[in-house]
Amino acid sequence: MEDGIVLTMRGICKNFPGVRALQNVDFTLRKGEIHALMGENGAGKSTLIKVLTGVYDKDAGEIHVDGIDGAVTIRSPQDAQDKGISTVYQEITLCPNLSVAENMYIGRQKGMRVQWKEMEKKTGKLLESLSIPARPKQQLGSCSLAVQQMVAIARAVDAECKVLILDEPTSSLDDKEVEMLFSLMRDLRSRGVGIIFVTHFLEQVYAVSDRITVLRNGELVGEYEVQNLPQVELVSKMMGKELEGLSDLDKAASANASSGEAYYEAEGLSSSEAKPFDFRIAKGEVNGFTGLLGSGRSESVRAIFAADRVTGGKVTVDGKVKNITKPIQAMKAGIGYLPEDRKRDGIIADLSVRENIILALQVMKGFFHPLNRKETEEFADEYIKALEIKTANQDTPIKSLSGGNQQKVILARWLLTHPNYLILDEPTRGIDVGTKTEIQRLVLKLAEEGMSVTFISSEIEEMLRTCSRLIVMRDRKIVGELKGKELTQSNVMYTIAGGGKENAC
Repeated sequence: MEDGIVLTMRGICKNFPGVRALQNVDFTLRKGEIHALMGENGAGKSTLIKVLTGVYDKDAGEIHVDGIDGAVTIRSPQDAQDKGISTVYQEITLCPNLSVAENMYIGRQKGMRVQWKEMEKKTGKLLESLSIPARPKQQLGSCSLAVQQMVAIARAVDAECKVLILDEPTSSLDDKEVEMLFSLMRDLRSRGVGIIFVTHFLEQVYAVSDRITVLRNGELVGEYEVQNLPQVELVSKMMGKELEGLSDLDKAASANASSGEAYYEAEGLSSSEAKPFDFRIAKGEVNGFTGLLGSGRSESVRAIFAADRVTGGKVTVDGKVKNITKPIQAMKAGIGYLPEDRKRDGIIADLSVRENIILALQVMKGFFHPLNRKETEEFADEYIKALEIKTANQDTPIKSLSGGNQQKVILARWLLTHPNYLILDEPTRGIDVGTKTEIQRLVLKLAEEGMSVTFISSEIEEMLRTCSRLIVMRDRKIVGELKGKELTQSNVMYTIAGGGKENAC
């Protein structure tokens, strides 16, 4: 192995029944480098990482790790860790009820007797050296998500990892927490650790990475130095075509008038999680709630769908007063809701793609009136084709699909109910640029056909591209509304901060 290189993967192949996941993929990681692994959902990123960490056996290819002669065979995640390869996942895998020090050394202490004082002393020194704002005796669950991520990274570093894999580590963090994590990553880079950074946030890639490897459809597109790859070219390489038509999206969004006949109206609507608010959406309009994390945007749409206990308010749907206190009542009133957390509230992991697609329609019909097998197969085929869901077949368990394809299945579930009003809460979180654009186009197409859509995203640019009207929230209250020429990023930020619009006196 060449000097300065800590890991090479050459000619890696992996196939599943009916799916070619990886085909002759090469990857090189250098010491003291942050290397972003990029690609659309289904490109092969997760499969490559799982081959590297011993979750999957490769079908062909070789892996070489610095300090180990010859090609290595990695049989399990523990085997990978023993060879100096550690992974920190998006979902924290530590024990929140234990202390930071206990989490640092759980499963690693030797002998029958636990040396508590020594363990806490070592933890304290490590936390201090990495500038992690936590105490050894502090319960891990009392720390922020960012600090929990950092503790997981510190555990990997203390195990003397040569390769650190960060799999979507920033998806649940706010801007300050992201910068904390980036500071730790830069520190580890300076210490010679090679970091593989898997993320869907393009801006973050350019903020912290040295190199980028792009995969598409299970094949290597190329490896690039960040300074030599403009962002628009990266998107083009990920999608396999020129990124075009975003201006068309902007035009289509601005064309969705918000002054038409209301489909849904609420006065003083409140829930166990949302303070009273007024809300209106016109037929064929795309509007959105925006604000910082915790501002109340998700709580507001959950109140509209009655996903949380409704405590007050008057609701009118298509000109008629409705009593909506349960999700089934919202569904029967023509309202669909794609939740923020698809893993917790969306997919049923062990059910098939087909079963997940027909779930909402079956609930509306009632389980004493089951859809027949032919109907469910026809429905599944229709939406798998319409949304271009990448799956071996409709009987594939949904947990086997990439995040973007899981999101498309949930979207198909609600489209099958033919709602008049569709609420999409973070429909593009954690999915690739290409699928994001597809979903944005679909939203605007649905609006053109007369459907009302409320769209929520943490990315302001995406909201501006998709919505014709934005409702701005702060501290669980509506603090402003922007439309037309007012829809600019600076106006959104000014309103969130309490300064009104930028051009206001």
